[in-house]
Parts: sequence; C-alpha cells; structure tokens
Amino acid sequence: MEPLDRDEFVAACRIAHELASRQEVTATWHLESACAGMTVGGLTHHLLAQIRHVTTLLSRPPAHEAPISLLDHYARAAWVSAEPHDEANTSIRDEGNTAAHTGPDTVLSEIEPLIRQLPAALGATRDPDTVLIPWQGWSLGTDDFLVTRAMELVVHSDDLAASIDAEPVVFPAVVAEHIVQLLAGVALRRRGQSALVRALSRPQRAPATISAF
Repeated sequence: MEPLDRDEFVAACRIAHELASRQEVTATWHLESACAGMTVGGLTHHLLAQIRHVTTLLSRPPAHEAPISLLDHYARAAWVSAEPHDEANTSIRDEGNTAAHTGPDTVLSEIEPLIRQLPAALGATRDPDTVLIPWQGWSLGTDDFLVTRAMELVVHSDDLAASIDAEPVVFPAVVAEHIVQLLAGVALRRRGQSALVRALSRPQRAPATISAF
C-alpha cells in the first residue's frame, strides 16, 4: 500500500476536531465515556493529543537510529496486550482525565492552531525520514508514525461518537483503508491466521474475538 496521503491525514485531524467541538461533547465533558474509567473530556483530550504529538515530534530532529516496522511497534507496545486495569492502560486514562480538567474551551482552542501548522510540518523534508517516539524509546519511519496517529484518531473518534450517542464518524476512504490494514495486521499476529480467516469468511467457526487490541 502507498504511504498515507498527508493531505488526507490533515483532513482526518479536522474531522476529529469537528467531532470534539460538538455541543454534546461539552455538555457531557465530566461524564464517563464509552471507554470505561475515562471521562468524555479525558477521551477528547486523548483524541486531540494525537494532533499535538504530530506537530511536536515533527518539529524535532529526525531520529538517526534505524526505525522498526509498523507491526513491530505494536508488538512491542505494552498497552496492546495489557488488561484494562494494568498500569499501561490506566496511566493513559488518568492522564487524559487530569488534562481535561482545564475544560473543553481550553482543550479545543489549543488544537486549532496546531491543525493550521500541520501542512507545513508534514511538507518539511526530513533526512532521514524518521521520528523518535519518546514515550516508547524507538523510532518509526514518518509515514508509519502518521498511520499510528491516524489509527488513534479513527478509533477514538468512534469512541467519542459512541459516548455522545452520535452517528459514527466517516473518515476519508484512504485513511480508513490504512487503518483497516493496520488493525488486520496486528490481529493476524495476535490471534493467528485461522482466527482472522474464519471471522471474515466463516462466522460459524469464528473465535469469540479477533480484536487487534
């Protein structure tokens, strides 16, 4: 598959921000979201933080260590296989909930200028074209890094829409294709070939879950 189109990535960021700006989000900011233990505000902050991660990390010098593959990134990340009550996941929820205490106006207004900066940040030349992910301690190619952030935008936008009883958000087809391919690849590694094949073609023999995460 071709690298994720960067203009489409910017479009995905705008879609997520538009969802987060809805009145229903503001009205339920302090209530629990569809993600257990996370408030609507905490979920919204975590969703929009993906945009901040892109602008922040692309403003730093490229990583000179060899990047790992996209699927290896998810094989190494502790949260992928952690239980909901494990620290790898509770820390993410707690961080979002705490950051959301500043309120919806602050959280939303901080992201608007970052979206305007994205085209320039994404168009800048990087040599090598890599990004160090400091909270993980390894590097990805820039295109793979953008797919990881797009996955967060798509999945958590669905969480947020469910939290406010809204219709699912539709992202550009090229973004959705990259995310489906990523999730299928992670699920294939975690659940095995037959589980994935059966879930997609033989539901009568499908396992209880083929979830990537």
